[in-house]
Order: sequence, then C-alpha cells, then structure tokens
Amino acid sequence: MGKPTGFMEFRRVNEAALPVAERLKNYREFVLHLPDQDAGTQGARCMDCGIPFCQSGCPIHNIIPDWNDLVYRGRWKEALDTLHSTNNFPEFTGRVCPAPCEPACTLNINNDPVTIKAIERAIIDKGWESGWIAPQPPRHKTGKRVAIVGSGPSGLACAQQLARAGHDVVLFEKNDRVGGLLRYGIPDFKMEKSHIDRRVEQMRAEGVEFRTCQRVGGNEGIPPARLLEQFDALALTGGAEQPRDLPVPGRELAGVHFAMEFLPQQNKAVAGDRLDHQITAAGKHVVIIGGGDTGSDCVGTSNRHGALTVTQFELLPQPPEQENKPLVWPYWPMKLRTSSSHEEGCRRYWAVATRAFLSDGNGRVRAIQAVRVEWQNGKMQEIPGSEFELPADLVLLAMGFVGPVHRGLLEELGVAKDPRGNVQASTDGPGCYATSLPKVFAAGDMRRGQSLVVWAIREGRQCARAVDEFLTGSSTLPR
Repeated sequence: MGKPTGFMEFRRVNEAALPVAERLKNYREFVLHLPDQDAGTQGARCMDCGIPFCQSGCPIHNIIPDWNDLVYRGRWKEALDTLHSTNNFPEFTGRVCPAPCEPACTLNINNDPVTIKAIERAIIDKGWESGWIAPQPPRHKTGKRVAIVGSGPSGLACAQQLARAGHDVVLFEKNDRVGGLLRYGIPDFKMEKSHIDRRVEQMRAEGVEFRTCQRVGGNEGIPPARLLEQFDALALTGGAEQPRDLPVPGRELAGVHFAMEFLPQQNKAVAGDRLDHQITAAGKHVVIIGGGDTGSDCVGTSNRHGALTVTQFELLPQPPEQENKPLVWPYWPMKLRTSSSHEEGCRRYWAVATRAFLSDGNGRVRAIQAVRVEWQNGKMQEIPGSEFELPADLVLLAMGFVGPVHRGLLEELGVAKDPRGNVQASTDGPGCYATSLPKVFAAGDMRRGQSLVVWAIREGRQCARAVDEFLTGSSTLPR
C-alpha cells in the first residue's frame, strides 16, 4: 500500500477529453491518458483492502492493487509486467471496457472508486511509448498445429497464448483485416485500429500465422473437415454475430438497417477503403433503437456524419442516476449511464416501443410510429393514448445479438449447442472449453453469447490453456 491515507487525501480525477466541437471533426481518439504524476496520485487512492473486490469484479482478475501501488511508486515497468500477467491486451480494455472493477472497489461504498481503468490505460500506453513491449517467441516448439477461427479478442488472446506455449497457430479471419468486432464494430474514435495492428505484428513475430479473407464453412469457404484433418486442435472463437431483428410493419423499407451494417462501413472508410454505397447519416433524422453500447456507437458516428437530429429509443424504463450502493455493492449496478457519444448530442427516449416504420410512398422510411410503455410485474404494457410519430430518414437497429451465426461453420461441424443457440462447452473441470466434437474447442461470445471484450480475452486465455493441456498433457499457461 503506497500511501495509507491516500484515499482520504486525494479525490478521483478522470481522464481529460477534447471538447465536443473539436472531436466531432474527425474519427480520432479524443480521451487523453492520465499524465504520470496524476496516475501515481490516483494509484495512491487504492486502499489495498484485505479482500480486493476489484479483482473479483474484473473478469480476468487483474492484480489491481499491486499495479496501483507500483504506479504510485513510479515503478512503471513492473506495473506493466503485472498487468500483462493477466491481460494480453490492456490497450483494448483500457479503452472500451465498462470497467466492472470500479463499482466493486471498496472505496466505492461511500466515496468515488479508484480510477482503475484510467491507470490501466496509462500503464499500457507508457509501455508502448517506452519500447518495453516486445515479442515473446517460445523457446521450444511442440510440433502441434492449432487452427483458430475468428480473430476477435478471444481468438487473438487464444492464439497468442498458444504460440507462446510453442504450438504452430494459424488464425483464420473471414474479413480483410484482423480484429473482429474490435476492428469493424468499435468506432475509431473509441479505439484506433493501430492498437490492433501493433499487436498483430507482435504476434506474427511470436509465430502466429494470420489468414485473412478466409471464411471457414459455407459454399465458398474452407470445409471445416479439412481443418480437422490438417490440425491437431481447432478453436472456435467467431463471436455472436446474429443481430436481434425488429419484425414490425415497414421493416423492409429502405433506410432501416442493422447497426452492424452501418458501423463497419465507417471503420472501413477511416481505414482508407473506397465504398460505393456507404450508409450515411448526413443531413438526416436518425433514430437508433437500442440503448446499449452499440447504440451509443451509432450515436457518435451519426453525429460525426452530420446528422440533423439523433434520437435513441430504449424499451426499458430510465434507470436511477445513482445506484443504491448498500444494496448492490460490489456488483455491477443498474444506473443511468451517459456515454461521451450522448454528450455530443442525442435525445434519449425511455420505455418506448416501436410499432411501425412509415413509408414516404417511394419505398423509403420517413417516420417511426411508437408508443410509450410501462412495466408491471415484469410485463410490458402500452400506455393508452401515448402513441406518437417521429421523423426518421435513417433507422439503426442496435438491440444486441441473439448468438452466433449457425449457417455454414457450425451447421457443417454439427457441434452441439446450448438452449440459447451458443456452442456448448463447459468452463469447469476436465475438458473445459471442449465441445461435443473431439479436438474442437470454443470460447468467447460464440460460447457464452454476447458479452464484453474483457470476457472474451479471459475465455481466450482459458481456452488456450485447455488446448495446451489437450495437446501436451499439461500446461504452464495461466488459467
């Protein structure tokens, strides 16, 4: 514990951000990591409590009190090593993780929690700036070959761990660039893609082979049976990409799109790709249906396009601005969260259901017909007389994902699924992360359903250990 009275002496200081008017001009990151001195002061707020609930709140169990103390003492290289011991990609989580560790912080019981996420980002950014992060190729090769399908955070973490254990790893990605939803789902203003590129180069030097534009399964894809013949193990880390639809009248109208039709196009444009028919919010009344992170990303992107208005619908009631801490601590609280994209300009409607999309007479959407609802005993009821219409030239459906795409890879493999349609694989006991098929494993959103980047990294790491044990009989990889 660096400073026993630090939590009483210092107040929480968040990362600075560029002004709204400036950041709306481009798609660059606008949150600035904490200066070294500020990060050290924030690290001094850590109480080093006897039971570090922050670690149990963190899905990858980051050793948070240790690196808080090391940053306070200015021992940044040791802090980086401690951070990397549990997290392959802190630059991802330090930017896009909602930080469930912070509500679990003991200081959060009656004060503001430690700025754990900001300190994490300060550590990893300093590590890259100082040249401390280098490839870690294995000392010995096992001669075993592993195929990984899907290059999102779960696949990347699994691949890096297995390569460092000495296996020959080939990672298959259907898109033209590596990264999965990190690449084509999360906007560049939240996480620039140079962070992915830097890690890809590190992993190449460690022995990982990346094969992009390589779909596995389907009419034009690689037959999954071929991978089973050519590799000693196969890990499925393809994510949960089947979006939740909204089957109401007018769904077929032009101008009604899934969020994941809209967001990847902008990321490709930022990367320099030429798009013939990009979906744009410029000069339009945009309505986003869905109040989660994907909806927020649509808000920020629409504002940068130059939308006339941006409105977001949420089916559930508005949560309280402050949680009842004695009731919910140390768990993730249900409370009102306003993202940086909301701050840039957005009208938010709560407890609203969409009845229909209305046509302009030429096959394009012109408005949304909606109604306010109330929830009683867990059931939704429309409020009589609360119907209204809202102009809408562009509607984006951001209501989450129902699970992995079954057509193609999963159907051809014939792998067993759980009741929610995810690939069935346990995370406990012998054979964890193993599917119903011999030598086939699954991790990340494809196994657990739609979740967080930090959960994907955890599952990728744990799956790597399970694959390593399967191939060699034991493993020194961390669980």
